[in-house]
Amino acid sequence: MNLAFPYRLDETGRIAVSDDETHVRDMIEQVLFTASGERVNRPGFGTDMMRMIFAPNRLELAGTLQVSLQASLQQYLGDVIDVGAVEVAVEDATFQVSVRYVLRATGREALARFGGET
Repeated sequence: MNLAFPYRLDETGRIAVSDDETHVRDMIEQVLFTASGERVNRPGFGTDMMRMIFAPNRLELAGTLQVSLQASLQQYLGDVIDVGAVEVAVEDATFQVSVRYVLRATGREALARFGGET
């Protein structure tokens, strides 16, 4: 059973659950949007993406962020997914992170996108 993220109740008042593919996408979101040091018992978990988002928007930032995100995903979710590519696109005040991956359990390819205006 995979608890839904964010944690919530479903329409019947029970704890909401999600299917395996949705759960993996939710785990990717948790790795990307958790700040390093935010989790007490896992201080290395997460990325510095949220801190970097508000830095001056340059191509160097996108490259640095891309490498950092891919390394974190491989470290924390490497047993669940095979990270194919992480792309970070920046334009003006907008950023977008795309993660291509393969679910190890099924061999199915997937794409998760995150982003918006800074």
